[in-house]
Amino acid sequence: MPGAKPLDPSSSPRAMLGAELRHQRVQAQLTQGELGRPLFVSGSFIGQLESGTRRMQPEYATYFDETFKTNGFFARNCEALKKSKYPDHFAEAAEAEAIATVIRQYAPLLIPGLLQTEGYARAVFRAYNPTAVEDAIEERIAARLERADLLKHPTKPMVWTVLDEAVLRRPVGGPAVMAEALRHVARLVRKRRIIVQVIPFGEGAHAALNGALKLMAFEDAPALAYLEALSAGHLMDDPASVTRHELTYDLLRATALSPEASLALLESVAEDYAHEEQKP
Repeated sequence: MPGAKPLDPSSSPRAMLGAELRHQRVQAQLTQGELGRPLFVSGSFIGQLESGTRRMQPEYATYFDETFKTNGFFARNCEALKKSKYPDHFAEAAEAEAIATVIRQYAPLLIPGLLQTEGYARAVFRAYNPTAVEDAIEERIAARLERADLLKHPTKPMVWTVLDEAVLRRPVGGPAVMAEALRHVARLVRKRRIIVQVIPFGEGAHAALNGALKLMAFEDAPALAYLEALSAGHLMDDPASVTRHELTYDLLRATALSPEASLALLESVAEDYAHEEQKP
């Protein structure tokens, strides 16, 4: 990636692999596009590997070892990176999320994982896995709450979330859990840590009726889009596709209530759940 800032190989295993890949490529006098062409990947994808934004896959590692005669260096270290606390379809997206500078997301049915409370996450995972042992559920909850640690920084990453009103109205875990969950989101908004907008039911059709969307921007790598479905996810780096999904997100923001009106709705629905819980 021409002009990219020097990497800190100690910051993460992926950054270490990326730094070595960049070193080997430059030594071989190859461009990112030239290195990626035999793998049928773009130069920007190679740049994302070099920056540590994307996880190196075993088949790529083997090719790099063969190309640069590195005696299995990439394959050995790639194997060590395969272990993840996240489901396979989400692991790479979670790793990218942790180093993003901007996260923009649309959630049609559930409060996004970054914003969930423990009680809400427990209800979601138990619904997904009704016969799972309790230890397995607790591990998933712990991993989800750990992701939210990135919000402890006062300003980075910038998080902008658009919620469908269905997220507010579906009583995941019951009234008490929903009241707590919505108040948690509202507190993050009032602390000016995140921006939230809600698309009300009255708007009817909108640009993303068919699924969730996450857009991630990075300091020194191209943007990514992540599309998620039932037990499946697709991380996209093609610039044209990312641009198309960025337009979708812009249309969603334009359709949604203002941040001020959205906060009022969040807090109002939270109060409704709280009052429902208090009924005899």
